[in-house]
Amino acid sequence: MSQERPAEFVQSLERGLAVIRAFSAENPRQTLSEVARHTDMTRATARRFLLTLQALGYVSTDGKTFALRPSVLQLGYAYLSSFSVAEVAQDHLEALADELHESCSASVLDGEDVVYVARSSTNRIMTIGLSVGARLPAYCTSMGRVLLAGLDEPELDHYLQTADLQARTDRTITDRGRLRAEIDVVRTQGWCLIDQELEDGVRSVAAPVHDGSGRVVAAINTSAHAARVTLDTLRTVFLPALRTCGQRIDQDLAGRRH
Repeated sequence: MSQERPAEFVQSLERGLAVIRAFSAENPRQTLSEVARHTDMTRATARRFLLTLQALGYVSTDGKTFALRPSVLQLGYAYLSSFSVAEVAQDHLEALADELHESCSASVLDGEDVVYVARSSTNRIMTIGLSVGARLPAYCTSMGRVLLAGLDEPELDHYLQTADLQARTDRTITDRGRLRAEIDVVRTQGWCLIDQELEDGVRSVAAPVHDGSGRVVAAINTSAHAARVTLDTLRTVFLPALRTCGQRIDQDLAGRRH
């Protein structure tokens, strides 16, 4: 979140959203004290926000703990329903997943993370559960590097200066100069292959999705377990199919401009 806030900035809205974000797959139901701790609020302040969200239908309570209600999905659906990439990509990803027998996804860049906007899952090879709305760090993911390669120079420079680069495995690139070199390679070749930088045993390859003007607006990938799929297979079998899928999505997006 930007440190520069306009004079019109509404802090109460920020804090209300912070309460919603306090809930996660790991903490789906929380006490008032837990919400207060996760949001760095007093119990009284957290209680006011929770009761407001309850009155609006976004939060439920059993008298001791609080949890999000399904209606909170409306907040994300408004974005997905207005973002044509998610709608266009879904059918293509399902066809690609059927062809490769591996999970395929589409994501967009949001700050330092990629956010999944479409996904066709055939199996689960990661310890992290992935679905639409899931977030992963951009620097160590194939889709993330494709999206970073699509940034202009000032945006990429800012990312490289400020991103929190932590080692997820012993293969993760955390040196900023080396990461910049890898992103430059992605820009030149038009795709990215990641070998176990996000999680041990997981390999993935990604390609860009462009809008009608040629701007990179999303990325698609397919991932596989390293014990089952070799790097050569990713390059010679998965990558051509993935790039073809990306071109079809590009064509559909271009058609929507007319």
